[in-house]
Amino acid sequence: MDDICYLSAAEALRLYRAKKLSPVEHLQALIKRAERLEPSINAFAFTYFDEALEQARAAEAAYHRGGTPRPLEGVALAVKDESFIKGKITTNGSLLLKGQVADRTSPFLQRLMDAGAIVHARTTAPEFSCSGTTHSKLFGVSRNPWNLECGCGGSTGGGGAALAAGTTTLSSGSDNAGSIRMPAAFNGVVGFKPSFGRNPSDPPFNLDPCCQVGPLARTVEDAVIMQNLMSGPHPQDITTLKPKLTLPTECGDLRGWRIAYSMDLGYKIIDPEVERNTLAALEVFRQLGAAVEEVEVRWSSEVLEARMAQLFRAAPGVVMVETFNRLPEEAKDLMTPYARSVAEQAAAYGHTPLRLYGKEHEMHLRLSGIFADYRLFVCPTLATSFIAADSDHALDEVQINGQTVNPMLGWSLTYPFNLVNRCPVISLPSGQAANNVPTGVQLVGPSYADGVVIKAALAYEAANKGAFVSAGNHPDLDRPTAPVKIRSVGGTER
Repeated sequence: MDDICYLSAAEALRLYRAKKLSPVEHLQALIKRAERLEPSINAFAFTYFDEALEQARAAEAAYHRGGTPRPLEGVALAVKDESFIKGKITTNGSLLLKGQVADRTSPFLQRLMDAGAIVHARTTAPEFSCSGTTHSKLFGVSRNPWNLECGCGGSTGGGGAALAAGTTTLSSGSDNAGSIRMPAAFNGVVGFKPSFGRNPSDPPFNLDPCCQVGPLARTVEDAVIMQNLMSGPHPQDITTLKPKLTLPTECGDLRGWRIAYSMDLGYKIIDPEVERNTLAALEVFRQLGAAVEEVEVRWSSEVLEARMAQLFRAAPGVVMVETFNRLPEEAKDLMTPYARSVAEQAAAYGHTPLRLYGKEHEMHLRLSGIFADYRLFVCPTLATSFIAADSDHALDEVQINGQTVNPMLGWSLTYPFNLVNRCPVISLPSGQAANNVPTGVQLVGPSYADGVVIKAALAYEAANKGAFVSAGNHPDLDRPTAPVKIRSVGGTER
């Protein structure tokens, strides 16, 4: 049963079409596993199991009738509790929105559902998606399946945890400061932030140049399947790009590629285990025939200041401030400390757009100079493998190598690439740390070069003999204290 739960979407679809596996059997296995493991990881905010089983039976009948099934016919999809599903509650992890029922379905999600995906659960997210860890007063603490003391990332933390735990096949996400890539790294799965404008989103967030929706999956192939269905111009989103870009599904030949990397972006403190696993990932690219060279990015902590300024003045901050300012004082106590802190900072923020635009321009210039000589840029996704599951950046301290870093995002290398959001980025597993928590690397492409990033990601995954999280390598939540074989890139164990 557990082997079935770790099938990729591509594998499941092949079995469905060959009538060797029913979508009903597959979904029943996922549900059974979720019912057993959810008390430990708490990745699901809402479940729709009975409704989903009805849809799975309809999908089973469609395969038996023959003909051409829809691209995701019968595949289980978990949806972040941020996107809208018409007629269903969307809370954004907040007690303030506890009973809010959506009157529409988010456009990218409608495309996945129209392609046959079955939404069997909503995944947990921090309140208003403004934390790198996933916990809220509404749903409690979501935990990392590899180590229950550790966070599963945020803000699509529940989605990443569910993929690692084998309770969903695909997961949707959104990325405003790394909210797809942080959970991907912490959970050992794949998270893709496409170039800005590739995927349609909901207003006002579609107008925020740092925001993007995208896929989380256990394999690059599955992420590509999702992305190719989600993307393309949409009449409800004026920012979507024309024409639609269809990503490749075959590995690229990396011989002759020049790949640049930086371990710290010029200003980050990096845990030695993260560095070790990043160097191992870079060695994979060398073995694939690429020339890999270290470069100086020369960014600084001002990047974080610029990202926070952008957050405060753009859609997420504005929406939060307007919500916060309308609340009576007693209702503000319903908010988590981290959400209230962000709202208060955003309300007090003085707009200095010219300085912000100048910093973004500097970042673009530096990256453009690197991409003039290199086809791809690589760096770690996160600087550490440990953030406590219940860490609150308004209350708690975070240290790396004995040095205190900004508790909100000082341990992440994701948010700079939201400021340069025309650059596509994918986070891939790079191994595990001694605490069993996976680590990740980011592959960054030039502006709008999504296909370059995907070709490299497919080649990297193939060289590592497939998915990092699979039937043969996944968290053992039935025996959480048992030793776990720690896998490094290249498919070996240590």
